[in-house]
Amino acid sequence: MLSMPLKFTSVAQSSGPCRLLISSRSVVSSVGFWSQIRIQPFKVAMAQSIQCQVVGGLGFSNSTLVGASLSRCLRTSARTVSSARVCVAHLSSQASSSTENATPTPSPASIKPGDWSFKNGKVVREGSIFQDFLGQGPSPALVNSEPTSVPYLAKDAEKAIRNGRMYVETYGCQMNVNDMEIVLAIMKDAGYNEIVYEPEQADIIFINTCAIRENAEHKVWQRLNVFRHMKRHWNRNVVSSSTRSRYPPKVAVLGCMAERLKVKLLESEKMVDVVCGPDAYRDLPRLLSLVDEGQTGINTMLSLEETYADVSPVRLSSSQVSAYVSIMRGCNNMCSFCIVPFTRGRERSRPVDSIVREVGELWEQGVKEVVLLGQNVNSYNDISGNVVEGYDGAWIEQNAREAAQQTSANLLSPGFTSISNVKEVGLTFAHLLDCLSTIYPQMRFRFTSPHPKHFPEELLYLMKDRPNICKAIHLPAQSGSSAVLERMRRGYTREAYLELVERIRTILPEASISSDFITGFCGETEEDHQDTLSLVETVGYDMAYMFAYSMREKTHAHRNYVDDVPEDVKQRRLAELITTFRGSTGQNYKAQLGTTQLVLIEAPNKRNPEEELIGRTDRGHKVVLTNIPVPDALSFSPSQVSDGANTSQHQWSDVDEQSKVKLEVGDHVEVHIVSTTLASLRGNPICRTDLCTYHSKSR
Repeated sequence: MLSMPLKFTSVAQSSGPCRLLISSRSVVSSVGFWSQIRIQPFKVAMAQSIQCQVVGGLGFSNSTLVGASLSRCLRTSARTVSSARVCVAHLSSQASSSTENATPTPSPASIKPGDWSFKNGKVVREGSIFQDFLGQGPSPALVNSEPTSVPYLAKDAEKAIRNGRMYVETYGCQMNVNDMEIVLAIMKDAGYNEIVYEPEQADIIFINTCAIRENAEHKVWQRLNVFRHMKRHWNRNVVSSSTRSRYPPKVAVLGCMAERLKVKLLESEKMVDVVCGPDAYRDLPRLLSLVDEGQTGINTMLSLEETYADVSPVRLSSSQVSAYVSIMRGCNNMCSFCIVPFTRGRERSRPVDSIVREVGELWEQGVKEVVLLGQNVNSYNDISGNVVEGYDGAWIEQNAREAAQQTSANLLSPGFTSISNVKEVGLTFAHLLDCLSTIYPQMRFRFTSPHPKHFPEELLYLMKDRPNICKAIHLPAQSGSSAVLERMRRGYTREAYLELVERIRTILPEASISSDFITGFCGETEEDHQDTLSLVETVGYDMAYMFAYSMREKTHAHRNYVDDVPEDVKQRRLAELITTFRGSTGQNYKAQLGTTQLVLIEAPNKRNPEEELIGRTDRGHKVVLTNIPVPDALSFSPSQVSDGANTSQHQWSDVDEQSKVKLEVGDHVEVHIVSTTLASLRGNPICRTDLCTYHSKSR
C-alpha cells in the first residue's frame, strides 16, 4: 500500500488522452506540457489514457502508465515525497465530443480548490483517496508526443536564459570536476551557451563544492561572501561598464556541500539563489526559473538511479589530453569518518555501453588518456544487461576466479570484508577495463579512487596483460594501525593490507602505489601513529594524500565517537607523516634514473614554456623534457626500430634533421631519464611513438 494517500483534486471526466503530473511541494503547479497547454492550479480533466511524468526527482518519468502500473511506481516513489498532489491535464485538441454517457465537465469558473474528485468513473466531491479508483477505466492508449522545449519552464523564462553566460568554480576531487562538466552540458541544452572567466561578466555563478574536509567548506564560504559583496554593489559595475549585464548574477551552490548544508546556505542572508545536490543537476533550469519569480530554488534529493549516463559532458578545456569519465556514483562503504554516503548516496553504476560511447566520443576529440572515476570505482557493478557490440568478456571468463559463480564475496581481495553485500553481480570493474582496453588499444586508462577490498587477482592480472591500462594503483590505507582501522570501519587489518601490497608487487612489480592517510582520528594513540609511520616506510609509496582528521556531521564517528585528539597533536603528527613519506618516496624516483619511459605530453612547462614540455609516465610520474625535434618512430617499419626497452639516443643519430618532427601536446614520446627529484623526473626525448608501437617493441 501507499505510505500516504494521494488525492485527485478538481477532476472531471472526458475522453481525450492526458498527462498525469505528480509534484512535490518544491515543484510549482504551473507547468507547460508538450501540447503547449499550461496547467493552471486546480483546472484539470480526466480521460481514457494518461501519461505519467514525475517532476522534482521522484524517480520515474515519461512512461505511459495506467492502473496497477501507476500504483507500483507510486508505491516506490511515495516514500520520498513529503506531500504530493496529483493533477491531470486534459488535451482538448484530442478530446471527443461524442462520448456517450459522459459526465459534463464542470466549467473552469465553477471549479474551486478541493471541490472535485474522481472515483470509479464518476466525478465526486473531494475526500476519496487514490486507491479508490486504481485499476478502473479502459486500456491505455499510447501517447507519443514529446515536448519540443523544456516542459517545466514558461516561455518567458525560456527566452530569458538564451545565450546565458556562466562562471564556474570547482572545489574538491576529480568527481566534482566531472560533475561540473555534466552541469555545463545540461545548461547548454537549456540555453546557456557561453563560459566566462570573470564573475562580473556572468548571468549565473556556479560553485561546485566539497564537504569532505572543513577547510574545503571554509574556502567556499569565503567565496560566497565575495559574491555577496559583488551583488550588493552591482550598480557600480554597471556604471563603470565592468559588467555585461544590468542585473547581478544568480549564485548556485552545487555538489556535496549543497546536500550537507542546504538549510544553512538558504539562511545565509541571500548569499545563495539556488542550492542543488549532486543527483539533481537535471533540475537546474527549473530551479533558476524559480529565482526569476522571486523564489529560492532548492533540490538536494538523492537518487538510487541517477548516473547521468545519457549526458555527454562539456569539457572545460578543448585542448585537454586527459579527460575524466564517471562510471559510478555514490558509496556503500560507510567508513566512520566519511560523509560521502550521506552527500552522494548509495552506489549505482552506469551501463558499460554508455561508458564505451563516451570514451569513443573523447577519442574522436583527440583525448589520449581517460581517468575512470567513482567514489569507490572498483566496486563498479553493471546490472543493466546491455550488450556491448564486439565485446564477449572471453578474457575474464578464462582468467577470473570462480567466474561461473561470481558473488560479492569472491570479488573481494583476500582477507578483506565489506559492510554491504551486493545482491546481484553483473559486469564488474574488471569486465569494464577489459572491454575499454580492447576496443580502444591506443587510449591510456587510469582509475580513481578505489577501495583496497576490491582488488581480486583477475583485476591485477588484467592490468598486467594490457599495456594501455596504467600500472598505477591508488590504495588508500587511511591508517597503519589495526585498532584505528577497525574504528574507521575499513574492513581490513594492517596485515591484510600489507599482504595485498605484496600481491600487487608480485604480479605488477613495476606498478606505482599511492595512498590516503588521516592523522588524529578519534582515539588515535602515539602507538597507533607510529604504526602509520612504519607502514609508510614499509610500502614505499610513490605519492600520498595526507590530512589531519576533521569530524563531519552525520557520520558514524560523529554519532558514536569523541574527537579527542587535540588539534596541535593532529598537526604535529601530520608533519611527521609528511616527513616520513618524503624520506621513503625518493627511492622510487631514483630507481628510474637511466631508464627509458613512455611519456604522454600534457602541456608546456609553465616555468619554461618555450623550451620544455611536461608529461606523465605510465606510473603517473611527472616528467620534464626538452622541447626539441625528434625522429618519428611511426614512419619506420617495425624491423627498422630497435627494442623499445633498450632504445637510446645514439641509435637515431643518423636520422637527418629534416625527417624529425616537432613534439606537440598529446604525443607519446620515448624519454631517456637523466635526473630526478623527490617528485619528478627529467629526461631527453628520443623519438615520437604511440602505445601499440612502443609496447610491441618491448615485448
